[in-house]
Amino acid sequence: MLEVFSKIKKFMRLDMQRRTLLIEAFFYLGRARYLKLLPFEKIAPSLGEQSTETSINSSIHNQMITDVSYAVITASKHTLWDSSCLVQAIAATRMLNKRKIESTLYMGIARDEDGSMIAHAWVRSGSLYVTGAETMNKFTVVKTFAKGPIYKKGFSSNQDNHRKMGN
Repeated sequence: MLEVFSKIKKFMRLDMQRRTLLIEAFFYLGRARYLKLLPFEKIAPSLGEQSTETSINSSIHNQMITDVSYAVITASKHTLWDSSCLVQAIAATRMLNKRKIESTLYMGIARDEDGSMIAHAWVRSGSLYVTGAETMNKFTVVKTFAKGPIYKKGFSSNQDNHRKMGN
């Protein structure tokens, strides 16, 4: 019980913008978790333009991108449901899209130590990784979804670019 009060106290110490973003992230994580229950073919069109990427150039919105990243990652640790990488990626793209900030959702596959196929999702906006960056280099990109005004067709050449960025 003391831990709950400690978390509430910590939350209340945050500035209003961070508190609002955390609440919004919590909402979008719940919505994304629901969407994950649906057949992928139904939600894929809402993820963005398939097999395209947004620009890698630095964004003028770096602070907002960083704030959205913080909110999604932090809120995902406190949800009552599983907020997996795909749930976080969907929530982050929705929050960025709401702010008219372009992003690319990546889906990748790899094999674990036992040889079983595993999947991962992560989001990039400009030159910043919003979610899922900690393990993305272990995965081969199989799908991309771009949301925003600038797209580059064909993700294979950009896949090399985002791996060269050192993340």
